[in-house]
Amino acid sequence: MSQQLSTTIAVIGVDIGKNSFHVVGLDQRGAIVLRQKWSRGQVEPRFANMPPCLIGMEACVGAHHLSRKLKGLGHDARLMPAKYVRPYSKGQKNDFRDAEAIAEAVQRPTMKFVATKTADQLDLQALHRVRERLVSQRTGIINQIRAFLLERGVAVRQGQRFLRLELPRILAAPPDVLSPRMVRVIEDLAGDWRRLDERIEGLPGGLRRNT
Repeated sequence: MSQQLSTTIAVIGVDIGKNSFHVVGLDQRGAIVLRQKWSRGQVEPRFANMPPCLIGMEACVGAHHLSRKLKGLGHDARLMPAKYVRPYSKGQKNDFRDAEAIAEAVQRPTMKFVATKTADQLDLQALHRVRERLVSQRTGIINQIRAFLLERGVAVRQGQRFLRLELPRILAAPPDVLSPRMVRVIEDLAGDWRRLDERIEGLPGGLRRNT
């Protein structure tokens, strides 16, 4: 890409991939003047050699990091929800058409943008996602314990606290209520439950909420 070409670019749409990025640049009239596929390692150096311009991306994995980098290079990087970009796609879907749709969408005065997250905000988001997964796993284990007990005629009042309190008594029930095999199964599940409780409790203070 020549320096002369780069100076004509007013708007760029970037379709972010895992290893490659499809880039479409438009001039002031909206004509395509750049249509290239870049490797991940090429993105930052190539944008560093461009005059500042408006750059649009969908708010997907990796977009916030790249947006911060591009802003640091002097570009006006903006993120958009993918659902708001789709109406600007033309013809059969492919990566270059997606990049072109992004370049079109980012110029719309009514477009709704997503604020670029800081590294700290992304850290907190990651912790919340981890917590949600752990809580979901714990809920699944508790529900499975309850289901196994109900299949054997043992009902426990709703709520983690009640099941936790009742389990020792239930596991000590005679074999005609719970077989030794089922006792071992539930003991293993209860162990998984305890370990998940410890993982959740070990998360940073702001995330330790009872669910």
